[in-house]
Amino acid sequence: MISIFHFVIIFMLILEIRIQLSDESEFLVDRSKKGLIHVPKDLSLKTTILNISHNYISEIQTSDILSLSKLRILIISHNRIQHLVISVFKFSQELEYLDLSHNKLGKISCHLTVNLKHLDLSFNAFDALPICKEFGDMSQLKFLGLSATQLEKSRVLPIAHLNISKILLVLGEPFGEKEDPESLQDFNTESLHIVFPMKKEFHFILDGSFSTVMNLELSNIKCVLDDNACSCFLNILAELQTNPRLSNLTLNNIETTWNSFIRILQMVWHTTIEYFLISNVKVEGQLDFRDFNYSVVTHVFSFPQSAIYKIFSNMNIQNLTVSGTPMMHMLCPSQISPFLYLDFSNNLLTDMVFENCGSLTVLETLILQKNQLKELAKIVHMTKEMKSLQQLDISQNSLRYDENEGNCSWTKSLLSLNLPSNILTDSVFRCLPPRIKVLDLHSNRIESIPKDVTSLEALQELNVALNSLTDLPGCGAFSSLSVLIIDRNSVSQPSADFFQSCQKIRSIKAGNNPFQCTCELREFVKNIGQVSSEVVEGWPDSYKCDYPESYKGTPLKDFHMSALSCNTALLMVTIGAITLVLAVTVTFLCIYLDLPWYLRMVCQWTQTRHRARNIPLEELQRTLQFHAFISYSEHDSAWVKNELVPCLEKEDIRICLHERNFVAGKSIVENIINCIEKSYKSIFVLSPHFVQSEWCHYELYFAHHNLFREGSDNLILILLEPIPQNIIPSKYHKLKALMTQWTYLEWPKEKSKRGLFWANLRAAINIKLEQAKE
Repeated sequence: MISIFHFVIIFMLILEIRIQLSDESEFLVDRSKKGLIHVPKDLSLKTTILNISHNYISEIQTSDILSLSKLRILIISHNRIQHLVISVFKFSQELEYLDLSHNKLGKISCHLTVNLKHLDLSFNAFDALPICKEFGDMSQLKFLGLSATQLEKSRVLPIAHLNISKILLVLGEPFGEKEDPESLQDFNTESLHIVFPMKKEFHFILDGSFSTVMNLELSNIKCVLDDNACSCFLNILAELQTNPRLSNLTLNNIETTWNSFIRILQMVWHTTIEYFLISNVKVEGQLDFRDFNYSVVTHVFSFPQSAIYKIFSNMNIQNLTVSGTPMMHMLCPSQISPFLYLDFSNNLLTDMVFENCGSLTVLETLILQKNQLKELAKIVHMTKEMKSLQQLDISQNSLRYDENEGNCSWTKSLLSLNLPSNILTDSVFRCLPPRIKVLDLHSNRIESIPKDVTSLEALQELNVALNSLTDLPGCGAFSSLSVLIIDRNSVSQPSADFFQSCQKIRSIKAGNNPFQCTCELREFVKNIGQVSSEVVEGWPDSYKCDYPESYKGTPLKDFHMSALSCNTALLMVTIGAITLVLAVTVTFLCIYLDLPWYLRMVCQWTQTRHRARNIPLEELQRTLQFHAFISYSEHDSAWVKNELVPCLEKEDIRICLHERNFVAGKSIVENIINCIEKSYKSIFVLSPHFVQSEWCHYELYFAHHNLFREGSDNLILILLEPIPQNIIPSKYHKLKALMTQWTYLEWPKEKSKRGLFWANLRAAINIKLEQAKE
């Protein structure tokens, strides 16, 4: 045994039944692989599609599906049904598709009352073809699957007049004992698939000149030990030449020798077949066959690798695929080749392939993916003589490019170049085809696109995903770029001017990058918001912040930073404006509320208290000297000296007056504070003149401060004359507060009321004196 070859498909014709569920009227019930031994009884009356395959059901009765009047498709394959009476479906008038394949059917009773389009009885245990005369009434039948161990022409006659699109015939063991060579001639079908018994040398005698068949598929062909077996099969292929309609041939699961294999190819070469597919081939022995006759040329002929490079390289065909084989080399055609399409993917080809080959001048597409290519410069040199090459796929190799080699003369015809999954770096951009339109470089080692990149004015699509790029490329060198794929890179702060430089961009895919959500990203997000969502693929789900941690995982569409925090100039202007407003506000407060006066008072009070702390403790604890300190305006001194003081002093109340009790040498503020502290009470004589006196206000300020410090009610307010609120300066807000909240004594104008006034005043002082003495 030399090797096992897997041939790539160039044409495949397989008729499938697709169950379309787009129609809302369809009701699918899938009970496959549920271990059922009977047809379920709980099925909905609306069921149109029923799948009960891969179970253990041994029989099906009328009662099982009696209520399913809307049933269209019934799949009962891979069960254990041994006998079937098709009349059980007589109440299922809508039934079109019936699959009974892969059961144990050996007998079938017709009495057919349904008109099926698809009937599959293949892979069962029938001896003779299970064709009833009633099958001839199924005028809509398009697919028929059959099983048999013997073929008889008479069994085919009931359906000879039907035009069936495809017939599947599975031949079981021991086929051949009662074989009728002409039994298949009456099949009226365009597609015929014959499955021969496995693990048995081919010895079937069949007439292969099927008059109506256009697509023929033969499976399970073994001719290794017996030359007569291969001769039988080759005779069938030879008869194919008598069928002018046959255009598609598929051979599956072949086990043969090299010589027989080449003969099979030679036999097919001289038929009318246009599309030839060989799959799952096992070839043994040595090759002795040398000559191959190319006298007849088909339009399309494709099959994968053979060890005979010369035969393949000189084929007079347009399309050739040799894939999935350990082929290490391919010869250059000995003369100008008609090859338009060559696919040598998934092999072991090296850089030496097609070296100095000048006979592939009409080749348009070359696929060399998944090989052992290493040097891009050699590939460039290989394409130089391919004057018509438009598409080149050299992905999934180990290609690298050293710009010092200097060889970068691509063929000028190349329009599409696939280079993904290699080990290319930034230097590859200095060696690209000049007229390239589609360039795929994803999954390489590219970190940046050089500034001096070769101008690619025709480039329309660029894929650089899964690299290490840190920024979006501008379109200076790619003036026609319309599609850019740059997802899964290291782009953290993409340039904000990308969309301005790439005016022709129609699609960009840049998601799944580690975006840094900082000020630099703000403009880019803003620009994305201004373009259509169809242009930015994956937006917004694939675009998320990666840094800083506070924003990690946040979609870019939800990332917002104010213009102020991102604009230094604007920030400085704002700070200056705020400072100016604050300065104006402070100035206004100083002017309107006399803030400097209060500050000066606090300073003086602090200094006085500081000096007081230096006085010895015994001096601070001395006995108070005065009952009351009187504060008044000079304009009211006559009333104080003639009325207030005499009246109080005759009651032995010691009064402190500034003109007689202030100590010379001390500041006025310090004298005021000392007098207030040495007195039980502070009496303030209020009048319009009082509120105009600044010193009176000082005294009131300190007395009020001492009130809160001592926690006592040491203030006595005497209203000598009514004071209108509008004449009190705004800076004397404490006076306003005291007059609003504090109870004061009002000097009566009537003499009859003055006795009560003096009594209240003495009581206010004497009560405290009595408490103090106690």
